[in-house]
Amino acid sequence: MMNKLAVLSLALFSLPIYAAPEAKLWNYWQQSNENSNVVVSHQAWQEILTEHLSIDGQHHLFSYQTVSPQEQAKLDDYLNKLAQLDPRQLSKAEQYAYWVNLYNAITIDLILEEYPIRSITKLGGLFSFGPWDEEVITINGKALTLNDIEHRILRPIWQDPRTHYAVNCASLGCPNLQLEAFTGENSEQLLEYSAQAFINSNKGVELQGKTLVVSSIYDWFAEDFAIDGGVKAHLEKYRPDLKRFSGKLEYEYDWSLNGGR
Repeated sequence: MMNKLAVLSLALFSLPIYAAPEAKLWNYWQQSNENSNVVVSHQAWQEILTEHLSIDGQHHLFSYQTVSPQEQAKLDDYLNKLAQLDPRQLSKAEQYAYWVNLYNAITIDLILEEYPIRSITKLGGLFSFGPWDEEVITINGKALTLNDIEHRILRPIWQDPRTHYAVNCASLGCPNLQLEAFTGENSEQLLEYSAQAFINSNKGVELQGKTLVVSSIYDWFAEDFAIDGGVKAHLEKYRPDLKRFSGKLEYEYDWSLNGGR
């Protein structure tokens, strides 16, 4: 399914430390303006994805080592421009793309600042497991962490389990960073594509005899899939052959960096 040694070595270190945060709404960000015609430009982010993201089998790999100082400056400028907007004044469709792209672009930026590293879990303080609780951007005077964006904004406001296929943690075990930037118009299409692709990849779901080895996402965030009838029903929605499966589940995750050549 994956590089077993990489999975095992990182898992042994990570499992006692990592606990998936709960979805707890930050009410301040729940407001939207459905009369807004503002379309946020994600062109700079798209150009970076086009230049440095490539497909390698079941993985989308980002070539961190080929990003020039000028391109990193362009990424920083893109993030600064997003930070100057008030997302509450956008439509919900534009907001969703705004938050997903912001999360993914910040993640890439954090890796670039410390590259080369083996895993995003190596970022953060000495006793931290990754950078997710660090304040990484300020919007409307509010300091935000990556965990705030995912678990206090995206998950509780949209309550869409497919969000787990949209935000990317720069790891091989994570659903792929998509080749297209999210927009207000393409989010639904990208979410469906991402869910289908992940569940039909070995890193998402792999049948090994009478055991179904699935991503730890389905363990950490099982409650999010209740809207689809639970994890198994969600998986069957995108992979009908699993309806015949009646064995046991095992969970696996590879925190190795999603770096390409």
